[in-house]
Amino acid sequence: MVLIGIIGLLVFASAVFMLVRAIGGTDPQMGTVEQIQSYGYQSDAAKSPESPKRSLAELAASIGTRTRNTRFAMGEEDMRALLVQAGMYSTSPDRLLGYQVLVAAGLGILTLWLTFAAAASPVIIVLFTVGAVIIGWLSVLFVVRRRIRQRHAEIEYELPELIDLLVVSIEAGLSFPSALRTAADRIRGPLGQELRLTLQEQNMGLSVDEALVNLQKRADTGGIALFTRSIIQGQALGVSMGHIMRTMADEMRKRRKAAAEETAQKAPIKMLFPLVFLIFPAMFIVILLPAIISITNELGAQ
Repeated sequence: MVLIGIIGLLVFASAVFMLVRAIGGTDPQMGTVEQIQSYGYQSDAAKSPESPKRSLAELAASIGTRTRNTRFAMGEEDMRALLVQAGMYSTSPDRLLGYQVLVAAGLGILTLWLTFAAAASPVIIVLFTVGAVIIGWLSVLFVVRRRIRQRHAEIEYELPELIDLLVVSIEAGLSFPSALRTAADRIRGPLGQELRLTLQEQNMGLSVDEALVNLQKRADTGGIALFTRSIIQGQALGVSMGHIMRTMADEMRKRRKAAAEETAQKAPIKMLFPLVFLIFPAMFIVILLPAIISITNELGAQ
């Protein structure tokens, strides 16, 4: 039983560690190599010696390949769309599915061992083990979706800076592709990564419109949708790009102001839980406890 628990702990800890490392990002050079590989090129730089991280990633990919057709597995296209929106270009759908299996199995084995060690009833053992497996299975997708939300929030926050750079560059005489390249060199973070990938797609033969459509698919936010739609329609209608960028800059500032006001309006609701369960009890203890002690002493003296 102790051996089962140790195995469960090792599997669960390894899976969680690898998942965090995968979601935390990869080396920029290696990420560029893997993006180029996705377009059909192979480089010797991608060949690296075996490591525990790579071995576990290959194990997860192998497990995911064998379990991709199960009823509980998400569709490959849907999972790939999630990974792309999360910026996890080096993680395949099979590998993510393998991480789900490893985390679910590790957490289930660990819970089984703990409930056996606590001498729980068979019903409790079954319920807790099944619940742990379900939580482990869903936790991987929860982490990916949480990364998507964070990434989209960062992109929305950086978008007004991109528009301002494009306005200055276009009004200085640069074309839109050149202005986009200049902005991509200056902007860091998820938005800069997506812009550089968009420029890479253009270098590989896609038109500006097609590359912008792919950008919207990878970063499906309201600001990016407005940006790509305005650029595509403006080029189709022959509208001045400088005028489009200037109008869009005003719209982005309004969107940022509205987002800040929305966040400020959510603050009282978020403060309600700590206020009711943490601050009010402490205040009641400080205010009422001396009175209760005095009343108790008076009643006891009588």
